[in-house]
Amino acid sequence: MKDLAPNIFRQRLIIEGYWSIAVDDRVVRDYLTGLAGAVGLTAYGEPIVFSPASGEGRPENAGYDAFLPLIDSGISGYFWSASRFLSVVLYSCTPFDTDAAVAYTRKTFEIDGEIEQMTF
Repeated sequence: MKDLAPNIFRQRLIIEGYWSIAVDDRVVRDYLTGLAGAVGLTAYGEPIVFSPASGEGRPENAGYDAFLPLIDSGISGYFWSASRFLSVVLYSCTPFDTDAAVAYTRKTFEIDGEIEQMTF
C-alpha cells in the first residue's frame, strides 16, 4: 500500500479471534475502554455499541458493532454472537504497543485458541 501521506503518522492493528466468554453490550463497552487504557490511548467520548433488533439482517451476522473515539483516532469492533468471533480495528495517529493490545484482547475474551493480528 502506497503511503499517500508520509507526513501523517498512522498505525493500524487488526485483531481477530474466537472468544469463550459470555458477551453482551456491557462487555463490549468495557473492552473498548480497557483496550484504550491497555495501550496508553485516551478516549474523548463513551463507547457506542449497536446491535440490530431481532429479525434485522441475517441471523449469522447478529452481534455488536462498536466504536470508541480516541483523541488521536479510534477503535472499531465487530462481534458475531452466533460464531463467537471478533474483529477489532485499532487506528491511531500515536504509536501504541500492538503486543499489549493483543494480550489484552486475548485475556478479556479468554481466547485460548488462535488469534490473528495484522499491523500496517
